[in-house]
Amino acid sequence: ARLPSMVELQAGKATVLVSPISGGRVASIEVGGDELLVTGMPGDNPMLWGSYPMVPFAGRIRDGRFTWGDRTVQLPINLEPHAIHGTGFTSAWDVVDQGLDHVELQCALTWPLGGRAHQHLQLTRDALVCVLTVTAGGDPMPATIGWHPWFRKPLSADLRFERMYDKDAVGIPTGALVPPRQQPWDDCFVGPLAPLTMQITPHVAVTVSSDCDHWVVYTEPEPATCVEPQSGPPDAVNLGTATVLEPGEMLQRTMTIAWHT
Repeated sequence: ARLPSMVELQAGKATVLVSPISGGRVASIEVGGDELLVTGMPGDNPMLWGSYPMVPFAGRIRDGRFTWGDRTVQLPINLEPHAIHGTGFTSAWDVVDQGLDHVELQCALTWPLGGRAHQHLQLTRDALVCVLTVTAGGDPMPATIGWHPWFRKPLSADLRFERMYDKDAVGIPTGALVPPRQQPWDDCFVGPLAPLTMQITPHVAVTVSSDCDHWVVYTEPEPATCVEPQSGPPDAVNLGTATVLEPGEMLQRTMTIAWHT
């Protein structure tokens, strides 16, 4: 396995940079010279740039703690007082295969329950297809996976959903679904009413699609909008909605970022 600083993928007018050492994230998506993502460097805050995999949990876990069987699992607190976005986005990933338009990466999960994560990124002329897989090790584990793409603040966006999760005073979903409220959002939604589309630059629009059934949309930051497909809501393990993987079982999801010029 190698740890190159950056892997470059090319197809058509698109160039994608992947940073194995920075959480196996997509560091840049450039289409016809237009950058679609908020970019950064390996030393920057890993939560705030590129498009990174969230594994083995997506979003916040309340107080970084959950009960699993007869034990209490305590996670490192990386967004006081909670744990957020898993461990994959701060891990170095090994490159196991790469070509002109694709790369495959994997890493061990650095949390108390073990397991492994794997990514396959495939670039076409008009889309980047990201496949994320988590596999349990010798112990059963709860899993929620997804992606956190930081898109440059769009000129316009069509992001409509049937319902959203109600949140408590500390911003964690209660499990109750309610009608969507007005933006700005840092919220989890279900049931997209139309393709999730953003006009990122005057020349390039993006549509984000996934087989995930939950979407966190974060429109509060001034320079960015995040549209994050997830296999479950934030704090899924404490809500009882995480996917339970027995030893050796896997959970796999796909996100496609497609562009139109």
